[in-house]
Amino acid sequence: MAEEEPGEAIRPEFPMGRIKKIMKLDKDIGKVNSEALFLVSCATELFLELLAEKSAEVAAEKKRKTVKLEHIRIAVKRHQSISDFLLDSLPLPSQPSDAPAKDENRTRVVVDKVAPEGTRRIDDFFRRPEKTASAETNET
Repeated sequence: MAEEEPGEAIRPEFPMGRIKKIMKLDKDIGKVNSEALFLVSCATELFLELLAEKSAEVAAEKKRKTVKLEHIRIAVKRHQSISDFLLDSLPLPSQPSDAPAKDENRTRVVVDKVAPEGTRRIDDFFRRPEKTASAETNET
């Protein structure tokens, strides 16, 4: 492992505010310490680097230039500690990439698993809030 120079500061790539919001989605977390936020941000970055590297290796083995969902699933299956928690969260592939697509313009239907009680899917965090009927009537 390379030593850092004393004057260089480690700065995570992900926005700290976004990570803090995601952490606070857990009802058990009240306040988030800046050191804890920094460590979670660094750990997330390292995890995604590992996942991207392993997925790229699988894509290269299959002589593909684009990493697809099936490559990520294979990479996750090969790494036991990641497979234990992540494999169930990944969507199932609709069809193998080697087979030709039947209809390129068809929209893909996504079947969501029901989240356990007291939790929300991460997708909900990134969706824009929908306008309510009362807000629309006030605008007109």
